[in-house]
Amino acid sequence: MGCSWALAALVLGFLVVAVHGSEPWLNQTQVYSTNANSGSNGVFVGITLIQSAAAKGAVCLDGSLPGYHLHRGFGSGANSWLVNLEGGGWCNDVKSCVFRKSSRRGSSNHMESQLQFTGIMSNRPEENPDFYNWNRVKVRYCDGGSFTGDGADASAGLYFRGQRIWQAAMDDLMAQGMRYANQALLSGCSAGGVSTILHCDEFRGLFSGSTNVKCLADAGMFLDFVDVSGQREMRDFFNGIVSATVHHVMILLFVMTVTLLLHGSGRSLPRSCTSRMDKTSCFFPQNVVPNIQTPTFILNTAYDVWQLQQSVAPKRADPQGLWRGCRMNHASCNSNQLQFLQGFRNQMLDAVRGFSGARQNGLFINSCFAHCQSERQDTWYAGDSPRLGNKRIAEAVGDWFFDRADAKYTDCAYPCDGTCHHLTFRGDY
Repeated sequence: MGCSWALAALVLGFLVVAVHGSEPWLNQTQVYSTNANSGSNGVFVGITLIQSAAAKGAVCLDGSLPGYHLHRGFGSGANSWLVNLEGGGWCNDVKSCVFRKSSRRGSSNHMESQLQFTGIMSNRPEENPDFYNWNRVKVRYCDGGSFTGDGADASAGLYFRGQRIWQAAMDDLMAQGMRYANQALLSGCSAGGVSTILHCDEFRGLFSGSTNVKCLADAGMFLDFVDVSGQREMRDFFNGIVSATVHHVMILLFVMTVTLLLHGSGRSLPRSCTSRMDKTSCFFPQNVVPNIQTPTFILNTAYDVWQLQQSVAPKRADPQGLWRGCRMNHASCNSNQLQFLQGFRNQMLDAVRGFSGARQNGLFINSCFAHCQSERQDTWYAGDSPRLGNKRIAEAVGDWFFDRADAKYTDCAYPCDGTCHHLTFRGDY
């Protein structure tokens, strides 16, 4: 009987991470197909572990040191800094976080020693015309809470120290010369896009008023959306991240207590939001962006495939499998499903309407079935990259950052855009 309980707990841990704690199509073993070549000749950059972090309690889920990859700028970009916050889903309970801490998403012991910089991180002008010679930094993500948590669970060997990791990384980069930046851009995709939005004004506060500071959030607009079963999957999940409540579950056969201590991220969320809304609502970017003071660019697809698979039509909400084909390939969606997805697009556009009205902000919302477009070479800047207003994403972002032109692009509804690089899947999640 004991073995059965242990096996069930292990299986549940795997399932929670498979659904919530990772983004399978962003892992090294790609499981999607796309209609374009995403190859790049970008440089490989070694990892730097932040040695001063341990003394600050700024550690990964497993207690290991956090780290980043820094490729120095040169020439006209020698004093310009691009800081990219890595994405990779979340964990919201002990089971999923324990599983996560044995991976690169929760431990620097499992991180790659080198990463290739592509897309907005590339060092080649033909791949990244505006930022190729900047100081470019990839801050590794190992806390599972979008760099916001501040707590621990000693019994499970878990450290929820995302906010401390953020501060330790910024302190180290400032000492590396970022304090002298004449311009700086904070970016990230997916969970890193959420991190970018939540930390944007904090990032600007690191610099003097003479530094040109802006933020770019890619695929970070996770919506508080009602799924196909009428539930709010993402709200339930995010509540587990921001709460600081301790629950106890008694497993009578073992006479033991499992403590579910969550991230406690609510304390780190922007006061501009938590002063008027509950903390869970303030983990949703749609409720934070209206009050961001720093110029920000939102890059998102109107049919984000992560949200389609995990929050719009998750398997839990689709017990009969009616959405399985649509989740895997947009071409398999029937007319009713497409109509439902148009409602998701409409909510996305409503969420950014006020934001886009501010002159300082930029916007690129295309009608593609994709997720994360700034770090993939084929979608960032290539001959056949997605376009709006005849602008590739890299060109639109560059126009916005350098004030070359107004950069607010919103696509017509699917299937009107023939420039998309849609993602399709070889496995169902």
